[in-house]
Amino acid sequence: MPGALIRISLIIVRRCIRHTMASEFTAKQGQYLAFIYYFTKIHGHPPAESDMQRYFNVSPPSVHQMIVNLEKHRFIERIPGQARSIRLALTRDQLPDLE
Repeated sequence: MPGALIRISLIIVRRCIRHTMASEFTAKQGQYLAFIYYFTKIHGHPPAESDMQRYFNVSPPSVHQMIVNLEKHRFIERIPGQARSIRLALTRDQLPDLE
């Protein structure tokens, strides 16, 4: 019985963490996260920063700063020095629709 209680507690904690994470990103961050999700789904690999630059029509430093901030808030994970290594730390259900 104690094992079942622990499992239920873990499930509740995980759901709370996911809900909290999903509600903490800004609208703009949400659009970048949705873009990363759909680009990866369509192309089979994550986007490069230049792909995001073209889509959002912003400068390279703007895209890079957004990626750094998304990683800092743990919405994404990257492997330093490896191209196209962005991985979402959120599920599709936690993301907004891409506008």
